[in-house]
Amino acid sequence: MEQRTERYAATLAEMIRHETVSRAAETEPGKFKEFRSLLKELFPALFGLCGMIEFENGFVLRWKGRDENKAPVLFMNHHDVVEAGGNWKTDPFSGAVKEGRIWGRGTLDDKGGLWAMLQAAEEMIEEGFVPGGDIWFSSSSTEETTGKGAEEIARWFESNGVRFRMSFDEGGFIVDEPVPGAKGSFALIGVGEKGCADLRFVARSNGGHSSMPEKNSPLVRLGKFMAEADESLIFTCEINPAVCEMLRRFSARMGEAGALFAHPEDNRETLCQILSASPKTAALLRTTLAFTMAHGSEGTNVIPAEAWVVGNMRFSHHQGQKGSFEAVRMLAEKYGIEMQVLDPGTPSGLTNHDGTAFRLTEDALAAVFPGIIPTPYLLTGASDSRFFDGVCDQCIRFLPFLVDDSQAASIHGLNENLNLDSLAPAVDFYKLLMKAE
Repeated sequence: MEQRTERYAATLAEMIRHETVSRAAETEPGKFKEFRSLLKELFPALFGLCGMIEFENGFVLRWKGRDENKAPVLFMNHHDVVEAGGNWKTDPFSGAVKEGRIWGRGTLDDKGGLWAMLQAAEEMIEEGFVPGGDIWFSSSSTEETTGKGAEEIARWFESNGVRFRMSFDEGGFIVDEPVPGAKGSFALIGVGEKGCADLRFVARSNGGHSSMPEKNSPLVRLGKFMAEADESLIFTCEINPAVCEMLRRFSARMGEAGALFAHPEDNRETLCQILSASPKTAALLRTTLAFTMAHGSEGTNVIPAEAWVVGNMRFSHHQGQKGSFEAVRMLAEKYGIEMQVLDPGTPSGLTNHDGTAFRLTEDALAAVFPGIIPTPYLLTGASDSRFFDGVCDQCIRFLPFLVDDSQAASIHGLNENLNLDSLAPAVDFYKLLMKAE
């Protein structure tokens, strides 16, 4: 292993070994405070120059630039991780290096990204570089749960009059053949994300003994409702501008089959049918609703007077929060079910893929990863960037790591890992963005 990669792997391994699992029902501020202390040790030049402003669930750093009148740029990645249950090949918090990879929870989501941006800044400061305008760094400890850390930080920026020209967060990766037939490697650069809401659906009755059941009990009605919501198309299909451009760029590597993708606006109906066949691509086109929790009676022989299920909704940009809520509410009412909004979610805008932030990302990719095709991408999951629309003009969501299918499946799953040969290019990528800001 070359010296640079070996040194980088050792630093990231230290971050992985410091377990920072965030739990919605449990707060452990001590371990996150210890992690922030670790970062000060690992990146002394950066933290020594910039200092740290700490929040209950995160921190920010300000790297002062030469021109205080120039609008600043934000680099952000979170430092909390999800649980690591199951039978892993290695200890999920060991940061083990083997088989040309570094293993552990957070390598891809999202300590790897946090390490890369901090490492880039550390080296540039050691080299004496001073940015043109201010560069800020932000990291939260609640991205995997409530998101309140990023929300708190965004409010602080707003109250202090800090507005960013652009921001760079986690999001898409570099992948091979993102859709069948699109040959080559593509950088999926997130320019927006679907909103994430939690809804509860409640069915009621008089309850009773299971020996004399009435028809359409609460659980039966909920079952019928869920089955129809799962099978029907209550959410409208649309190919938004970002997805249109993504399909156009895919088409260049699809041979004759790419003719359809090259003109998505003219082939909307056909493409909606084709892309809807896969959950992975269907989620790019419409609001989705996944039922995740349920509750009925406490007894095996008791018909519940009340039963409920929880659905996690990812609402599209075109139908939006209000339209998506109304569509599923009308279906629930058909079965005498009440819809309750547990968390309305935070809508996010779409960054222009012809804008400065996207262009700078393309330029950095071309320099570090020649031959990679950059393309706009829509996140179907949530990121901390959704809270920064109010203080940032252009939000990019992308990590410069080459990821195969097994690695993508390891995010929030077993055996999460990152290729060692991704480490040095990731640092170089962030350096170019910081120099170009």
